[in-house]
Amino acid sequence: MDPPLDTSENPNDVVSDDDSSPANTNPEDQENPSTTLNPPISDTQDESSDPVPDEQPQNTNSNPAEPGPPVRRRRRRKRFFTELIANPSFSKNRRPRTSGIAKEMDTEALIAISVGFPVDSLTEEEIEANVVSRIGGQEQANYIVVRNHILARWRSNVSDWLTREHALEAIRAEHKNLVDAAYNFLLEHGYINFGLAPAVKEAKLKSFDGVERANVVIVGAGLSGLAAARQLVSMGFKVVVLEGRTRPGGRVKTRKMKGDGVMAAADLGGSVLTGINGNPLGVLARQMGLPLHKVRDICPLYLPDGKAVDADVDSRIEVSFNQLLDRVCKLRHSMIEEVNSVDVPLGTALEAFRNVYKVAEDSQESMLLNWHLANLEYANASLMANLSMAYWDQDDPYEMGGDHCFIPGGNERFVRALAEDLPIFYGRTVQSIRYGIDGVRVYAGGQEFCGDMALCTVPLGVLKKGSIEFVPELPQRKKDAIQRLGFGLLNKVAMLFPYSFWGGEIDTFGHLTEDPSMRGEFFLFYSYSSVSGGPLLVALVAGDAAIKFELMNPVESVKRVLNILRGIFHPKGIVVPDPVQAVCTRWGKDSFTYGSYSHVAIGSSGDDYDILAESVGDDRVFFAGEATNKQYPATMHGAFLSGMREAANMLRVERRRSLNLTDKVANDFEKHDSLNKLFENPDLTFGSFSVLYDPHSDDIGSHALIRVKFRGDKLDSGHLFLYGLMTRKQIIQLSEVNGDGNRMNLLHRNFGVKLVGRKGLSNIGESLISRIKAAKFNQNAGDKS
Repeated sequence: MDPPLDTSENPNDVVSDDDSSPANTNPEDQENPSTTLNPPISDTQDESSDPVPDEQPQNTNSNPAEPGPPVRRRRRRKRFFTELIANPSFSKNRRPRTSGIAKEMDTEALIAISVGFPVDSLTEEEIEANVVSRIGGQEQANYIVVRNHILARWRSNVSDWLTREHALEAIRAEHKNLVDAAYNFLLEHGYINFGLAPAVKEAKLKSFDGVERANVVIVGAGLSGLAAARQLVSMGFKVVVLEGRTRPGGRVKTRKMKGDGVMAAADLGGSVLTGINGNPLGVLARQMGLPLHKVRDICPLYLPDGKAVDADVDSRIEVSFNQLLDRVCKLRHSMIEEVNSVDVPLGTALEAFRNVYKVAEDSQESMLLNWHLANLEYANASLMANLSMAYWDQDDPYEMGGDHCFIPGGNERFVRALAEDLPIFYGRTVQSIRYGIDGVRVYAGGQEFCGDMALCTVPLGVLKKGSIEFVPELPQRKKDAIQRLGFGLLNKVAMLFPYSFWGGEIDTFGHLTEDPSMRGEFFLFYSYSSVSGGPLLVALVAGDAAIKFELMNPVESVKRVLNILRGIFHPKGIVVPDPVQAVCTRWGKDSFTYGSYSHVAIGSSGDDYDILAESVGDDRVFFAGEATNKQYPATMHGAFLSGMREAANMLRVERRRSLNLTDKVANDFEKHDSLNKLFENPDLTFGSFSVLYDPHSDDIGSHALIRVKFRGDKLDSGHLFLYGLMTRKQIIQLSEVNGDGNRMNLLHRNFGVKLVGRKGLSNIGESLISRIKAAKFNQNAGDKS
């Protein structure tokens, strides 16, 4: 059959020589008391997000470094163990195409793959959305071609809003139903027409289908909360965002650093776009006109004495390290096949193979191997001893392809743009989320925020800490997943220098240490000179060293970093000046995060990410954030995509409830109509009161149903009926009173009867109505016979 295409944040310490630095002038510093030492230091919980400079980044290179040691290509990636669960590659499932249309279809399929769609099957979300009438077959194959085409068409020009009519242009008319299904799915799930382009933002100011929907309370203004809020607003939801900090962004925090005529924007939290192919943050960058700076995969390493690592030794140890991981992979493959197998720490398994195969036995080799282990601990924000050998890299098959990139001016440029025009209440730390069949109530800062649904986007560390009370308690299944998943720590020292003494030829370089327990201390340096606007250098602290780092004096930490740098550059004749300003992060002590990002700990698995993402309370409380994204955990784009995912889930639930409500209204109308028919022949009438007795009892204490008719010009139908339950004795007494006013006084004051609408009747009232109906039916049947 022919294809359907038509051939026509964080606590941080600030070390500064500039009294006018943000550490001294920002009102957010009042969150925590500050201590002044020499040089001036303020220890603050979370400093402000000063406006990031919009100037194009400049390279300041007064004293460029000499050519360093032979370089190796490295990056923060988890590249192993993918063969167990990886999707079949596109090339293995498709024959080479020769025609123009066929080649175009292949290109569009590759774009779809890059954003996470399978090659020739539907996602679970597409199946749930009923995009085709039957799974498998030609209709599904045509749908996939149509879906890929629409997706690729918008991705080719993300600055415009792709209309349904534009999507139809290149597709044959008989496939209009597939276009509608694919377009609706891609739009509602945030695959197209999302982001910050003016045309997109304007279109999203109102509901895309003109329908006004439910109220949603979003807890947290990080990337997931902001992405969900913008998407929900465009779907017609009424949204309010509660944020405990006095800024948006959460763990994405860009700090403006300045002094002595230099300035730079330092990303203290999320910093690197890990893979640009298909990355939604890459789309935002294109829409905002931000150039992407590729992180060059060149990373020279230096020994503790500052000398360059021998290139042959470096290469040999890197090969040995990869071989160790391969051997662990084979071991775990056999363990996974054993149903009752017990998980073990990845670090334990690697150390066992290291000893068996006598890898890295001399001093330099051992330090090199520990550097690679520190890099792995950085990738996972965890100690090797805490990582699950079986599932630590379960997300590898889904990794975004392409270069790793920096955003000029810092990632907070995304945050500010995403937060624009949203109703965000800052300084609202949420204490409690209460949910039930009637909706949700969120309590923050002494205020109550009510909604039909809530979206909780707080980090896993906050859920582990139990900072938020859930009433009722979260299901045990979710609480267990929260405890099983790991949430680790990565810290940074950001230093602004008078000039870039390290040169502009590289973006990273590494440092080895003799102490295995401190292998993650300042093991990797990132140069941000090309993107931050000034000579900025960031040292990473991972693993066990990241925990100990938070106990150190920040001045001492900066001194240790400078000693390392001077040990590397002084022998080359390069002077390392004191920094103009330095910032030491403290993510573990941050009460809004209690850590950095998630990992699969021992005894956990990728399934726990899915459990964390499950809604609770009959779809009243939803969850988003990087720790709810099995495919892309521990990433900024993973957080963003989780917010889009939950917006789509809320839309699905809202539509289901609307259908149920329509059925309920029809059912209530039917009930109300049938009750009116019963009162056409009441057992007793006086004034505005009508009465129906219990047909099964003549006892004076038996129940009776009373109806009172109220008249008013402002009532739509001119009158209103209210109902109540009384005894026969009370009915007799009421009927003996003159005047409806006196009767109402007796009803309320003496009898304590509360009149309600039809839906407000108790179970006793409903049972009485059923008995009256049955008696009337039997009477009518007898009359007819």
